[in-house]
Amino acid sequence: METKIIKIGVISDTHLSGYDERLKKIADEHFADADIIIHAGDLVDLRVLDIFTGYEVKAVCGNMDYPSVKEKLPDQLLFEIRGFKFGVVHGWGTPAGIEERIAAQTGRVDCLVYGHSHAPACHKKDGMLFFNPGSPTDRRFAVHRSIGILEIDKGVSGRIINL
Repeated sequence: METKIIKIGVISDTHLSGYDERLKKIADEHFADADIIIHAGDLVDLRVLDIFTGYEVKAVCGNMDYPSVKEKLPDQLLFEIRGFKFGVVHGWGTPAGIEERIAAQTGRVDCLVYGHSHAPACHKKDGMLFFNPGSPTDRRFAVHRSIGILEIDKGVSGRIINL
């Protein structure tokens, strides 16, 4: 019997002060068949997560989040899906060296999801998949606005979707 591929919609750095119809359209189009949604911080306002009602949502707070978000969401998450270890942390400081800093904080995982830089990333380093979906609302430090998809099958793979 074949095992179903688990699809994870990944988003970060939305920087919105509440529910947003444009982001809802993006989510409906690209995450409709997702099993889980990960938000890697800088929601700014918790109401942003209302866009993902009906999904299992895993989220961390970021440096730009309101105090009400920081009170409710952790700085990092560590969890396992089908034996693969995931870490989620927003990130901090300059983009240079961010992956080394967050990996030192989370420790060894199969997939490390982060945000902060607004620059999408999907690559393996030392056997770990580093995955930053970029930002769906702000392309200040990137060519495109973007989101991401992770898939778990016999391994963990990712792809960036330019908006």
